[in-house]
Amino acid sequence: MTPEYIRILIDYNYWARDRILASADPLTGEQLTRSVASSFGSVLDTLIHMHFAEWIWYQRWQGTSPTAGPDTSAFTSLAALRDAWHPLEAQVRAFVESLGPAGLSRVITYKLLSGQEAMSPYWQTIVHLVNHGGYHRGQVATMLRLIGARPAQSTDMIVFFREQQPAGVR
Repeated sequence: MTPEYIRILIDYNYWARDRILASADPLTGEQLTRSVASSFGSVLDTLIHMHFAEWIWYQRWQGTSPTAGPDTSAFTSLAALRDAWHPLEAQVRAFVESLGPAGLSRVITYKLLSGQEAMSPYWQTIVHLVNHGGYHRGQVATMLRLIGARPAQSTDMIVFFREQQPAGVR
């Protein structure tokens, strides 16, 4: 796993996050919090969970293994969630950038929320973070359809790659 590929994955993760947030922007407060049969109950709750997952991995990368998530009671709107997510994105990007090839392979020990100890190379936790976000972005896309909202913008990785290419290469 190279630092360049990890950087691309992180770039993709935040590009896709921004697209799914933009897809949720037109929702009313009622639509955003409407109960939908899914893992986390509503569009907003699913997005909050995605933020939480990034937060907990960042904490683990810093040597802390929280036993609970951060206080999310202020996340009553997409704007509030964005306000918290953008600084976290900057922290994640800076940390990942600092690892280098040797750091990516380094194994960290951390605790799961259950208290069980686990060990993983940094690169696997970063790839997991991106994959986890993709899983839940797919759920949000389905939830948007179920509540009768406009379908989500595509977050397919190939769309990301195409958008990154110079105009003549597309």
